[in-house]
Amino acid sequence: MKIAVVGAGAIGGYLGARLALAGEQVTFIARRKNLEAINAHGFRLILEDGSLAHARDVRAVERYADAGPQDAVLLTVKAHQVRDLLPDLRALFGPQTMVVTMINGVPWWYFHKLAGPYEGRGLDSVDPGGAIAAHIEPERIIGSVVYPAAELVEPGVVRVIEGNRFTLGEPDGSRSERIEALSQAMIRAGFKAPVSKDIRGEIWVKLWGNLSFNPISALTHATLEDICRFPPTRALAARMMAEAQQVAEALGVRFKIGLEQRIAGAEAVGAHKTSMLQDVEAGRALELEALVGAVVELGRITGVPTPTIEAIYAAVQLLQRTLQAQHGRLQIQPLA
Repeated sequence: MKIAVVGAGAIGGYLGARLALAGEQVTFIARRKNLEAINAHGFRLILEDGSLAHARDVRAVERYADAGPQDAVLLTVKAHQVRDLLPDLRALFGPQTMVVTMINGVPWWYFHKLAGPYEGRGLDSVDPGGAIAAHIEPERIIGSVVYPAAELVEPGVVRVIEGNRFTLGEPDGSRSERIEALSQAMIRAGFKAPVSKDIRGEIWVKLWGNLSFNPISALTHATLEDICRFPPTRALAARMMAEAQQVAEALGVRFKIGLEQRIAGAEAVGAHKTSMLQDVEAGRALELEALVGAVVELGRITGVPTPTIEAIYAAVQLLQRTLQAQHGRLQIQPLA
């Protein structure tokens, strides 16, 4: 397959390097030092056991048009960065190109092919004015949930911390030929890539933790372990998750695990700083809308009250504004 990885950071690098080593034709969309490093040395992975995997047969380009039409485009940027890719992203599209959204939070296409009263509706929180939907045809979309943890330690070098699972799903729950081909390509590369009949349910299980632990950690500078072991913040996270569960169930989602089980899973991760806390400390823009604002919007759409989530959302909005005032315009993390 011809595969373009848009965002050659930790997850994008992990995916692209493994896919290239399995024989797929991989092109990274990259910039600056990452672009130079990939073209000079390929992409290197430091695996969980400390061994090194070196994908030499990859290329990187800065201009999307230099990559040309692809079979699949893996979007591995943060949710708020997708708008910055438009309209250049379309240079990667051919008639059958898949766009695989490997992004945290509620995706802009959430209501595409979701049977029921909200089918086809947009979400202003993650796609104001519908700009993303206007540039990326919904028929191209493949949903995905990213479970691994990795870090870009230097240009063209990613350390894999743990995990190799990327759940895939068609928005309508079908098991299409294209998603089977993508799944098999990822499996050949050494990933677990199950095809889910309910990708939104999978999205909510991960979002359940992200919408609570991420903003609480941003406000308190506490790790997952700290939040879960301090009774007041554990109870706060549980209230946020309970409200979110009501929203999700109003949209037809049924959770396969219990709330306490999900909190226990977060606690077991240990003294880990969430991505939102890391962004606060680094002065980067926060993934606030996709992780929290979208849940508030979905609550309003479904008529489900979300008072606790809204209170934390307001506090983190102010935090972001305060940081911006202190440090100037928040750094928008560059597309690697």
